Amino acid sequence: MNAAFSHPEPVAAILQAIRAVVGPRQVPLHEPCFAGNEWVYLKECLDSTFVSSVGKFVDRFEAELASFTGARHAIAVANGTAALHVALLLAGVRPGDEVLMPALTFAATANAVAYCSAVPHFVDCEQRTLGLDPHALRDYLQSIAEIRSGQCFNRSTGRPLRVVLPMHAFGHPMDIEATLAVARDFHLQVVEDAAESLGSTVGGRHTGTFGSLGTLSFNGNKTITTGGGGAILVNDSALAKRAKHLTTTAKMPHRWEYRHDEVGFNYRLPNLNAALGCAQLEQLPGLLRSKRRLFELYAAAFARVSQVHLVAEPANCSSNYWLQTLLLDEAVADRRDQVLAATNDAGLMTRPAWTLMHRMAHFSACPRMSLPVSESLERRLINIPSSAQLAQSASA
Repeated sequence: MNAAFSHPEPVAAILQAIRAVVGPRQVPLHEPCFAGNEWVYLKECLDSTFVSSVGKFVDRFEAELASFTGARHAIAVANGTAALHVALLLAGVRPGDEVLMPALTFAATANAVAYCSAVPHFVDCEQRTLGLDPHALRDYLQSIAEIRSGQCFNRSTGRPLRVVLPMHAFGHPMDIEATLAVARDFHLQVVEDAAESLGSTVGGRHTGTFGSLGTLSFNGNKTITTGGGGAILVNDSALAKRAKHLTTTAKMPHRWEYRHDEVGFNYRLPNLNAALGCAQLEQLPGLLRSKRRLFELYAAAFARVSQVHLVAEPANCSSNYWLQTLLLDEAVADRRDQVLAATNDAGLMTRPAWTLMHRMAHFSACPRMSLPVSESLERRLINIPSSAQLAQSASA
């Protein structure tokens, strides 16, 4: 039986529950799984000599991503941050605009806004999804926003409120449908940061395909990896064409001349990375099954551990369970760092939530609403070992 979290040694209860699933060895937070055609495709790529941003694997990776997610177009780029940067530009973000985004997110979300010389505007999250709270956002906008000539403005700063940028935290879909309703009512564009949620759906529809644009990441710690890489998901064919143009240094097509019609970005994904991605995509359904199985194993292990909650997918959603997440009760939030120290000392890599964006010195002056839920989640959240291989080895 698992010890209760109210035990005199509460950290031991969490340590014991994790060990019950992963066994006695040292375990990283999340490592990639290479068990398919990675070596075959990489060798083919090397043999072809097409290792940079031109090659058949780039085209194939984009087509297969579009097919898997249901997006009309997928544009492969160098990383998830580059995808966000260009998606925001395509959504019309201009210098001086404000972009509404959750305070609880990875720094890349806010950095991409800053790359556009725009201003992050931080809003609160909800505990149910760990993502932006659209109901709190609606109430907040009713108090601070005004519509002039079909455009939303912040009455306090006078700046345009251009985009709402929700993020699907740890692979759990946020309430995107309610967010779209808020955006429609306040004349905002929606760009989805789906960096962590490849394979997650809302009512059967893939995250990243609800807004005007969505973005994915294939960093080494994601569900599948291209080493470093990302993608822009978009249904509008004109926007897709422009995304490919901007991410290819805005070079005009010509057999030999180098002409560029605007400032562009060297953001295209190399063929070498895309080869890895094609092999990874072939394994994605199995990886998603393994990660769901890992959640089930953790759920059983933590069932009798009191004052700690294993975060599950929201209703009517399917999560990829990218990072398994514990949420401590407020009464024991002050024990979080003890848990982190004990697990990492034991060779079990765990980590807390990201530091909230408004606590960063470079974003501290940005506008924000009251953030009680985000601040509570920051105190209480712990990610635990989440590699797909853990479920496979536990079942062996």
